[in-house]
Amino acid sequence: MRSTTSLPDAAAPAVPSSPAVPSAPVLVVTGAMASGKSTVAEALARSFPLAAHVRGDMFRRFVVSGRASTDPPLSDAARIQLDLRHALAAQAADTYAAAGITAVVQDILLGPDLARFTASLRTRPCYAVVLVPSAAALAARDAARHKQAYGAWTPDEFAAYARETPGGLHLDTTGWTVEETVARILERLDEARVDAV
Repeated sequence: MRSTTSLPDAAAPAVPSSPAVPSAPVLVVTGAMASGKSTVAEALARSFPLAAHVRGDMFRRFVVSGRASTDPPLSDAARIQLDLRHALAAQAADTYAAAGITAVVQDILLGPDLARFTASLRTRPCYAVVLVPSAAALAARDAARHKQAYGAWTPDEFAAYARETPGGLHLDTTGWTVEETVARILERLDEARVDAV
């Protein structure tokens, strides 16, 4: 009779860990659509010797059927999927950080979502930066992109919502280059630190 190979123990850790590997921090970059989150987060991650760029929107794209619309008003299904997306991004960031890889998370985390997200992270230190360019800058950047993100929402609504988001280091990046933005974040990183909960 042919022998079969047993499956690995389900209780085994998915990621090997070593006490010799110190944990790394998590940095969260958020803001309105077209605020430059993706570009800034990528450049910020590349400024560290070992870092990962965790794109929260990727977890939304993994849902290939039944994906709920995020147009206002947000449905119950959309809220559930959004919360799941945030939870998966936090878990990914914590896993990278535990392995000694600095995690730069980028997603739309505005209003109470930012505080909920940072509270869900196990990793400390944790830093949060909110990019708050003007509504006019958001509209111009969105118009220049190959695919416009604003539909039922408006840049004015999102700009106001970002500015009113509590916590984190708020930076008005209107007119700034990516390099200038990353430099300011690193210069003022202590102001972006999120205290343990």
